[in-house]
Amino acid sequence: MTPISTDKMPKTTHAKAEMKAVVPKQLHHYYDDWQMSPGLACNGFVFFTGFTGSRADGSLSNDPKEQIHAVFDKISLVLEEAGLSFADIVEMTSHHVGLNQHLELFKSIRAEYVQQPYPAWTAIEVAGFVRKDAIVEIRVIARQPLISEAQ
Repeated sequence: MTPISTDKMPKTTHAKAEMKAVVPKQLHHYYDDWQMSPGLACNGFVFFTGFTGSRADGSLSNDPKEQIHAVFDKISLVLEEAGLSFADIVEMTSHHVGLNQHLELFKSIRAEYVQQPYPAWTAIEVAGFVRKDAIVEIRVIARQPLISEAQ
């Protein structure tokens, strides 16, 4: 077999992607304690950390409805810090402990936040999370409007 010569291949250069941490003050402990950005803006998108439903003080409700709303509230904080809204979410992945026990509740709460055209969504059953007793973790990707759209 003849090896492929890279001498004749076109040379490409890659511009370094500009990245910016999106860190609402209420979520700054993620950045400091875990060394992760609640959101990371890069190439026209904001990539979110997966959030569970813990409250601002770190406590976790036993009520699935409260946990689910708390997750969406954290997502809202990052969206607002980035100058975005739920209409800018293009992809959502939700991880669930006991998916079938709270899927209908999750769908009804999710419907209070997402907007048409609805983002792509995948729901995945998992065994557990770092945070004991958490029932859901959500990760999203949002798009930043083009300059022409923002004007």
